[in-house]
Amino acid sequence: MIAIRSIDFTSPARARFNENYKFKITFECMSPLEDDVEWKLIFVSSPDHLDLDQELDDCLVGPIPVGINSFEFDASPPDPTRIPDEDILGVAAIILTGSYKDQDQQPLSPYNASMPGAPLPRDYSGQPSMSYSSVPNANDSMAIG
Repeated sequence: MIAIRSIDFTSPARARFNENYKFKITFECMSPLEDDVEWKLIFVSSPDHLDLDQELDDCLVGPIPVGINSFEFDASPPDPTRIPDEDILGVAAIILTGSYKDQDQQPLSPYNASMPGAPLPRDYSGQPSMSYSSVPNANDSMAIG
């Protein structure tokens, strides 16, 4: 079993939308895991269209010894052309999942990828600019296993 201790967003607070998402994930492993844990980062831009969810990256971590462990996760940014125009200024989420031995994926950390209450800058065509996003840190204890 793994208990997530912290997920820190290590990209700059005012990262451009087209820059990689960088996280440091710290977790505690209660018993040794001989196989890999598969981690995935998924960007959800449209709550009405699951087919538009974007898997930004995945990685395998393992074997994992008992104790406190951490790793850096560096994922590509989402493709803005896959975000419907009506959802560009809407709520978005980044979901980190983990699975072990082909178990169902467990969502660990939804992140709001927009800046609530703050309008996105616009370019001179009047279209929203995908220049900046803001992602808070999550430090609640979460578990898989």
